[in-house]
Amino acid sequence: MTRANEKKDSFELSDEELQKIVAEADTGGRKPTGLTAQVLLIVALAWSLFQLWIASPLPFSLGMFVFNDTEARSIHLAFAVFLAFAAYPALKRSPHDYVPIQDWVLAAVAAFCAAYLFLFYAELSTRPGLPTDTDLAVAVVGLTLLLEAARRALGLPMVILAVVFLIYIFFGPYMPEVIAHRGASLSKGMSHMWLTTEGVFGVAVGVSTSFIFLFVLFGALLETAGAGAYFIKSAIALLGHMRGGPAKAAVVASASTGLISGSSIANVVTTGTFTIPLMKSVGYRADKAASVEVASSVNGQIMPPVMGAAAFLMVEYVGITYVQVMKHAILPALISYIALFYIVHLEALKMDLQGLPRREPLPWQKAVITTLMTFSGLVILSAIVYWGFGWIKDLFGGAAFIVVGVLMLIAYILIVRHGAKYPELHLEKPGEKMEYLPEIGPTLKSGLHFLLPVAALIWNLMVEQLSPALSAFWATLFLMFILVTQRPLFALFRGTGEFGAATRLGFHDLFSGLVTGARNMIGIAIATATAGVIVGTVTLTGIGLAMTELVETLSGGNLMIMLVLVAVICLVLGMGLPTTANYIVVSTLMAPVIVELGAQSGLLVPLIAVHMFVFYFGLMADVTPPVGLASYAAAGIAKSDPMRTGLTAFGYSMRTAVLPFMFIFNTQLLLIGITSAFQLILTIVTATVASMMFAAATQGFFIARNRIHETLLLLLVTFTLFRPGFWMDLLYPPYEEIPPTELTRLVEEAPRNANLRVWVEGLSLEGRDISKGVLLPLGERADNARERLAAMGLTVMALGDDVQIAAVRFGSQAARLGLEQGFTITAIELPSGERPPKEWMFVPAFVLLGLVYSMQKPRQRKKEAERIKA
Repeated sequence: MTRANEKKDSFELSDEELQKIVAEADTGGRKPTGLTAQVLLIVALAWSLFQLWIASPLPFSLGMFVFNDTEARSIHLAFAVFLAFAAYPALKRSPHDYVPIQDWVLAAVAAFCAAYLFLFYAELSTRPGLPTDTDLAVAVVGLTLLLEAARRALGLPMVILAVVFLIYIFFGPYMPEVIAHRGASLSKGMSHMWLTTEGVFGVAVGVSTSFIFLFVLFGALLETAGAGAYFIKSAIALLGHMRGGPAKAAVVASASTGLISGSSIANVVTTGTFTIPLMKSVGYRADKAASVEVASSVNGQIMPPVMGAAAFLMVEYVGITYVQVMKHAILPALISYIALFYIVHLEALKMDLQGLPRREPLPWQKAVITTLMTFSGLVILSAIVYWGFGWIKDLFGGAAFIVVGVLMLIAYILIVRHGAKYPELHLEKPGEKMEYLPEIGPTLKSGLHFLLPVAALIWNLMVEQLSPALSAFWATLFLMFILVTQRPLFALFRGTGEFGAATRLGFHDLFSGLVTGARNMIGIAIATATAGVIVGTVTLTGIGLAMTELVETLSGGNLMIMLVLVAVICLVLGMGLPTTANYIVVSTLMAPVIVELGAQSGLLVPLIAVHMFVFYFGLMADVTPPVGLASYAAAGIAKSDPMRTGLTAFGYSMRTAVLPFMFIFNTQLLLIGITSAFQLILTIVTATVASMMFAAATQGFFIARNRIHETLLLLLVTFTLFRPGFWMDLLYPPYEEIPPTELTRLVEEAPRNANLRVWVEGLSLEGRDISKGVLLPLGERADNARERLAAMGLTVMALGDDVQIAAVRFGSQAARLGLEQGFTITAIELPSGERPPKEWMFVPAFVLLGLVYSMQKPRQRKKEAERIKA
């Protein structure tokens, strides 16, 4: 054996080792047997059933077992810490096949401390801010055990970060002057962190309890039903024949599984064990095959509807609806995936790779149609549900829910009957070679019923406009019904005669899915609780202001340097943290920095754009060496060097890194401020072309290998298509100033969901002189300006030529924007009437692109001729 082969084998991970990585990261590394295993299964099942109960309308309908938010959060965390100590070993050498007695004790004590708020809720409510010695003992022990649970489930980075912030609370007076504060006593600190909803049991755990669990459970049940294999096989069948087809299929399969998965590592192992060997078989280098899988799996975390569970946190932190979060997130996610798809295509062109053969050739027209359908499947499904069935809501009113339920049931039975004509899908085992692509028709038709729960979820969210929790509850209930009945129905329609066995298997699948869903939630629940320590520190000490001053000092007031600094800090903070904790940390610490410093520099953007900016860069840490676990798992499958894989994946992910800078300056990329169908189409097309040209520039290949000046021209095209306003601002002033006395008229006349740029001055509660711009989100139209401003929490009054803020409602959108009572509105800015539309800058950009194409075309023809000659 050569040294190269020895090295390659040293990187290889067996299927068992890969599953162990996923288990250690997501569900717990222990696999006990006997009674211990039964206890863990029962606790996990009880957790899932508890979450389904509190999400359902039943507690209020029956008037029993009704839990308020604080009690539900307390029970939620009690389940999580109990399972964390039972399922995750303390050390690598700790037993994996049974739970030691000390872990049972720790699990019980941790669960009691977490459930303390539920068990003694009435007593605690009578003494707010006055903890007893018992309260403090429970808080100290509970927080210590939470950090130990976090170390086991999430690793040291999260714990170190939380400990640093706890030290900061108690040693504030001894800190450097720029971040010093007066400190807090043990009583105040522990009470704030454990006995209120400001720390551990804050918004993050609340969102985990209300929303995240149900969507993770929905994904686990969908995976158990066989949807993961269906998505992967469908992507391979549709795209495997193209140049570098398996890699393109990996991108699409990871996007599909990313829709339902909250874990990039699980995504890598689920799709990667199948796609990475296929990529290598058509000629991709091992590290490149692994990097494509890592980049596409991590990108699954920015894909609505789950977005690695961050979507639900954004609802609370930004103060907009879940449907709005999905609307703002969809375009960046799609163009990022299209750019990765294009990168894979460029790699295939550079290496002259082909796809896998079909048993029967497919006409190119059909191939184009099926490819387009793959990319637009979710959008088309949403459109069909929204416009195709929206009339049912108008026709039947309150009974529409029942009518759609019956229609879904009929559709399910008919689809299963049709799907039964085709063989059941199975993924090839690791090492098993695929000689021919699966046939498109039979593959797609065999699992169409998996799309019905997704359609039910879309109906509940977009047409019924139920809350995300209730929407997920009804969709999960439908999915549970499918899980139990799909096997018996297939047995019935295929005439196999194994109806009883199939029914038993269906109930086993349901049980398995409910348990897996709960175990998948352990890490997320622990992460949100531990991140609550950081959030609690910010609310207790005011470190957020110190961070703003620190970044302002380092950036020297320069806007671009400030954004780059924030991006780097988000990357560092995000290293080693799971997606959910990652978003909580970076949004708590860094989002206010961009809002505050940006406002002072005239960068006024909606809060969602700021949160998306920090979320994207926090997420980039998932692929950044040396901590990217996803890269380690993919490298194990590909038998490549994990470090090299991580660096290559980071290079592929650069297209994602450029997006936040673009949508901060051009919020149309988040579908904000788009007023017509033409503008929407133009935004989508130009943003897609821009991301592809950035990929071509960074990969050094467009239709032929780039020369330096061609790369620079492609980068210029990218910048212009992403941010056309930059060049127009140099030629024309973007805004004209209006006196503040016009505020009432402008608010009344503004269209629904418009934003108004206003400048304010005043003395803040901290005694600082404030002069900044604010983008007021006006929301729905109202009878008058006063009502419209009141809806966002703002009351103003005119004092001669001045307009002063009379009141700001606590927790409102106005409060989130940093407005305070007593501030004076000094000016209002409206888009300049003389300025031509910025979209005219697209014309020279496309001319430049045509120039690059014409320069490379002769070289492409020459290379093609040489290839044919050879």
